[in-house]
Amino acid sequence: MIPAMPAAAATRSRQASSVALRFGQFAAMGTVTALILIAGVWASWGTAQHVMLAKGREHGTITVASCGEDACTGSYRPVSSGSRARGRVVIAQTVAVHRGGTYSVVVKPGTDEVVRSGPAGILYAWVPLGGALLLASVVVAGGLRRTRAAWVLAGSGVALLTAAFVTV
Repeated sequence: MIPAMPAAAATRSRQASSVALRFGQFAAMGTVTALILIAGVWASWGTAQHVMLAKGREHGTITVASCGEDACTGSYRPVSSGSRARGRVVIAQTVAVHRGGTYSVVVKPGTDEVVRSGPAGILYAWVPLGGALLLASVVVAGGLRRTRAAWVLAGSGVALLTAAFVTV
């Protein structure tokens, strides 16, 4: 404290700087949380758009013939009208795609890539968002000190990941 400054002014100055620091922390952690959630939606939407907005797209089944390190290939048999059979289409290899298996899929427009359709495809497409929800819950709990909101985010992420695991 400066000797000429009254004690009340020094207390108000400390309170004002404390409020400014808390606001800055809240703004920074809120921004980080928003960026994490936006990144989760962005990462999920690349696949989810083909599965969720499937009206007018080619629907069919793939019978997986061979798998490489990161992709599997197989023949495509159409189910929807206007879809054509293909001798070779590519699906991303995951723990849920096995050689010899037959899966319902949607063809990505203009490519020979397919993605799983139905409830399993929708939940699997949103797995990156589930991870983002879990990560954001840590930031909300630690940086924003909002434990209830953090539990809601974490519970949502766990529910999404568990549902995807069970259905796939």
